[in-house]
Amino acid sequence: MEKNLKIGIVGAGIQGISNALFLQKKGFSVTIFDRDKPGSPAASYGNAGHFSPYASVPINRPDVLTDVPAMLLSSTGPLALKWNYVPKMIPWFLQFIKNCTTKRMMHTAKNMHQILDLALPAYDELFDDIELGGLVEKKGILYIWNDQSLKSRELEIKVRNELGVDQQVVTPKEIHDLEPNIKPIYHGGVYYQHGRHARNPKKILLKLYDLFLKKGGKFLKMNIKDISFNDEKPVIKAETQSFLFDKIVIACGSFSKKLTDNLDEKIPLDTERGYHVHFKDCDHLLSRPVIFQNRGFGITPMEQGLRVVGTVEFGGLDNPLSKSRVKNLINNAKYMMGDLPEHEDEWLGFRPTLPDYLPVIGPSKKHKNVFYCFGHHHLGWTLGPISGKIISGMIAEENTNLDLKPYSSLRFS
Repeated sequence: MEKNLKIGIVGAGIQGISNALFLQKKGFSVTIFDRDKPGSPAASYGNAGHFSPYASVPINRPDVLTDVPAMLLSSTGPLALKWNYVPKMIPWFLQFIKNCTTKRMMHTAKNMHQILDLALPAYDELFDDIELGGLVEKKGILYIWNDQSLKSRELEIKVRNELGVDQQVVTPKEIHDLEPNIKPIYHGGVYYQHGRHARNPKKILLKLYDLFLKKGGKFLKMNIKDISFNDEKPVIKAETQSFLFDKIVIACGSFSKKLTDNLDEKIPLDTERGYHVHFKDCDHLLSRPVIFQNRGFGITPMEQGLRVVGTVEFGGLDNPLSKSRVKNLINNAKYMMGDLPEHEDEWLGFRPTLPDYLPVIGPSKKHKNVFYCFGHHHLGWTLGPISGKIISGMIAEENTNLDLKPYSSLRFS
């Protein structure tokens, strides 16, 4: 593979910037396009900030289907629907249901584990080239629960044990010793000591973006409308300009579907809408991220305060923010932590999700010079660098000992 190839990337989040940096390491010339500047209030800005190498157990599980009605009916539950979007979601839901078998769950878990196991080393490769300045803390991540839905918790622990994930089951006393400011709402939990968390995801992203620029990368703030071809070479088309490249990467999260649809590849990508709020000057109350699994939310100590994140809302890209989901987060945070000050920064973001809960990482079905890197659902922040490293190896036509077939878009053909 010649090294002076020009590569275009659509998307300036953690996926796009990670792809760019690993492509630069291989000597390629890279240009990133995005309608917003890096660090804008999208998913790579507003996520929970977890580096979660243990998070291999997917949502497509047999036990989830029986829990869905109760989740939808509960005002404190983790799941909500925008009812005007339900007709559009039906094809996605039908495929999701097909994937909620033990066999399909284990297929997803094994293939998520394969890349999650490499996620932190890939981050460290990029972090070696920047000054983090305390923006990443290695204090582990704590999951807690009460004595409801214990079969689901036991299933998660069992699957992770089978995969060889490092996990420590903790007692209520051990939870209290780790996080004494949490109210005693829990009966058990798991501590993942190798988990890390970001003190400010936006600052980390911008440091990686600055590294990309220092290495000669280019960024163009443009809304990309379409992809066309000139003798098999892809042309990235903005509103008034077009740009010819040798190869391109589509890595714009939930917005990737508009481009893949235009390439006549019907990938069933949809979005899980997630929310966050901050409680300013309260980050001292926790030492590490804590996730309360019964209600499907978590709290991460960050520079902005305690960032409360969570809920899954199916409602597409165009519906407005739901005040009820924000209220849900506030109430859940106070249920866990007690009195908290007035919240700040109501945020809505989009998790790009496929019905089998595996990402798409690899070449387009129809166009050999187009590569996809999207659909990482709740693990986009964790999997950015390893996904970028995999794509850069594909573009450089390098051999790999990884089984990459499970991430191919061909699985939807």
